Amino acid sequence: MRYTLGPLVPDRDLDDVVAIEALSFPHPWSKAMVLAAVAPSARGHAYVARSVTGVMAYCVGQLVVDELHIHTFAVHPTVRQCGLGGRLLRTVLREAESGGATSSTLEVRRSNIAAQRLYERAGFTRTAVRPGYYRAPTEDALIYWRRSPHRDAVRPA
Repeated sequence: MRYTLGPLVPDRDLDDVVAIEALSFPHPWSKAMVLAAVAPSARGHAYVARSVTGVMAYCVGQLVVDELHIHTFAVHPTVRQCGLGGRLLRTVLREAESGGATSSTLEVRRSNIAAQRLYERAGFTRTAVRPGYYRAPTEDALIYWRRSPHRDAVRPA
């Protein structure tokens, strides 16, 4: 199946994103939460992978000064483990870096080994643990950070 990667367009993509969110997490984000996160005033940073049938993966984050905080990221269960998440994540990181991000961070459930491997392949390193952060079930969050490979480059004035 072919995919295009691009910015999340709420009028077109929101229903699909919320549906994947509900399939992926015990406490999914609502439409209002996703809309608030992608608002220009929030410095939202959101991308999707689309097929002819709709959104198959998404990543929603926020640029805070020069750090990309990835808030929610998921791939539709029918297309997991086929490289789509990695392609989307690399695109999100590249776009954030071109917008001034020098580092990126996220949290992941301790039990989500597949996501941890994905993040580590993308250059993230586990740096800390938030004990009991997640609920239903209660579980630790692993905090990951990634420094931009270009963070020390001189930016044009």
